[in-house]
Amino acid sequence: MRDRFAGQARRYRRALLCFAAPLVAAALGGCAGGDLGRTRGSALNDDMHRWIGAEATGSIGKRASDFQLTDNERQLRDLAYPFIEPPLSRPAWKTVFGDYKPIPSPWRQQVVFDPTLYGRKLLDEPHRSHSSRYGQLIEDVRDDLTRLDPFFAISTTVADLDGKRRQSMGFVSQLSPRERDDANARMKENSLIVEWVRQCLHRRVASYRWALERLIIHAPDGMAAEADRLIAQLAARIGGAGVAAPIEGKVLTSKG
Repeated sequence: MRDRFAGQARRYRRALLCFAAPLVAAALGGCAGGDLGRTRGSALNDDMHRWIGAEATGSIGKRASDFQLTDNERQLRDLAYPFIEPPLSRPAWKTVFGDYKPIPSPWRQQVVFDPTLYGRKLLDEPHRSHSSRYGQLIEDVRDDLTRLDPFFAISTTVADLDGKRRQSMGFVSQLSPRERDDANARMKENSLIVEWVRQCLHRRVASYRWALERLIIHAPDGMAAEADRLIAQLAARIGGAGVAAPIEGKVLTSKG
């Protein structure tokens, strides 16, 4: 009898190990992916958002600068990325495992903005209650509002320093054509990044408004008033941002 119980115990332990192994692997993978939706540390580097400038200039047929990024220029790209990446653009499982990929600029001909995409994902994703959908919308808008001031501050700093760079080029001795081209290319990159973010912010407002309108139809709730107030605040903030950046590029198309 004792041998039989011992054999059963061994079988139970083996079954438990077989069941637990995938869970441990998933947990380790989640740790590699980073917590709170952040990209895993092994995928991070100081210039991980450098591609934003190259994509912006390349999409309008201009080359990127070979100059190293300054601290301010690196911060500009880092703070731009959360606005460039559409909200709810990545499934939860991809976020956990640190999914990250470059995004085409709005000047690519094949890029078409769909203001209904965010709202449809918000409605289609499973939620415990309709209030959690309102909560997600409110949280996304608040996150954007929180990010605005740091981005506006660094974009103003970069624009001011680019102005000084442009003025100084006339006084640099033996400035080579390549150095001049790289300096002009970097200033173009910086201005296009600010414009890219500006367009993305207006897209976000359109997406949030479409989502709120559908939420009110699907599940009327008093939380709609707070969401509407925050969306209006975001629209007012980006309308009066006063960020120095020339407007250029192709007219964006939208549907929906």
